[in-house]
Amino acid sequence: MRSRTLPPIAVTAPVRPRTPLVALLTVLVAACAVLLGGAGSAEAAGYRYWSFWAGNGENWEYATQGPSLLRPDDGSVQGFRFAVSEDSGEAAQPRRAPDFGAICAGTPAKDGAKRVALVIDPGTAADAPGGEEPPAPRTACAQVAPDASSAEALAVVAKPLRYDGSAMLCAISGYPKTGCGEQVSGDAGRAEASSPEAAASPAKTTGEGGGADGGPSAGLLVGLGAILLLGVAAVVQARRRR
Repeated sequence: MRSRTLPPIAVTAPVRPRTPLVALLTVLVAACAVLLGGAGSAEAAGYRYWSFWAGNGENWEYATQGPSLLRPDDGSVQGFRFAVSEDSGEAAQPRRAPDFGAICAGTPAKDGAKRVALVIDPGTAADAPGGEEPPAPRTACAQVAPDASSAEALAVVAKPLRYDGSAMLCAISGYPKTGCGEQVSGDAGRAEASSPEAAASPAKTTGEGGGADGGPSAGLLVGLGAILLLGVAAVVQARRRR
């Protein structure tokens, strides 16, 4: 009678149950990660400024050139929105549609000139500098020379404009009265910068759990250090018992 060969049996090392010490260290590491992650998300820096947009017929697209460089074609729609934004990918768009026909309906075409529809959105009270109230959003149709820039078209319908030394657009129709692209820190920084008390020094603010430069506060770092020291002490104590 032929014997049957049995398949080999895989032998694996026994899985040791997780000791209370390992579990403790896992909890400590997770706690540190949560605290650091929360501090980072609470301190996302933003800037208060006029963003510049171009309408594509249906939607808004963040402009790749500044208003002083871009020379729009006849029938173009340009948008300006004042808000606190972290970057161009998160910037708030104008709250009016880029509808050239509706905006320039009352401005007939003229030889030797072009029409540029403009949407000017000063934003909300939450984005306003301290002590200022944003005016209502509005639209305008600028009729300018064929080679005029977006900044020149804006100047026709929204004076006075204010620029800083680097030619950054700071104010449209006098709004805001002060400031130009200043940095704020997250929602807490926005609330502080919107208050009259903080209007005099909007450059740096302190958010919950963060320092003046937007990083974790000294108290948070001390707390994390204490947690890690407790973990190290637990390891040393467990080794001495073995």
